[in-house]
Amino acid sequence: MKKASKKIILLGHFGVGKSSLIRQFVENTFTTDYKVTIGVHILKKEVKISPEETVSLIIWDLEGYDDIRKTRASYLLGTHGFIYVFDVTRPATFENLKDDITYLTNQYANTPLKIVGNKADLVTKTYLKENKDMFAVAPDFFTSAKTGDKVDDMFIALAKELVK
Repeated sequence: MKKASKKIILLGHFGVGKSSLIRQFVENTFTTDYKVTIGVHILKKEVKISPEETVSLIIWDLEGYDDIRKTRASYLLGTHGFIYVFDVTRPATFENLKDDITYLTNQYANTPLKIVGNKADLVTKTYLKENKDMFAVAPDFFTSAKTGDKVDDMFIALAKELVK
């Protein structure tokens, strides 16, 4: 059995659902109690990629920033993959999406990145289809931390990319 350990960081504004996505993935739970993440919170989950391969995801939940450049560089060291989360219902969280993604891909050129529009349960699929251009960058997934929709898919897709 092949085992690997990979550090994943979730980035994005305050209140986009980073902690909720992680909790949904690791613990299969959702709570409406909003607690601000201060600094960093780290959780771990084993993911079976294939019958003979397992990946241990070390998931870093960073406090949210309006400007990604304010994220402590020391937190980002040694990152194997990024998940950039925005809230599909709050334009302020995706207004600078293109700039933030450009910054990440320039600073961490060979680091896999998934772009995720969270809180998709609060809008219709039609709304997402008709308004996808407003996000400026095509999201890899539309998730719902509340219902769990596409949450496992997102983490597993990144995990598979990390062990290629």
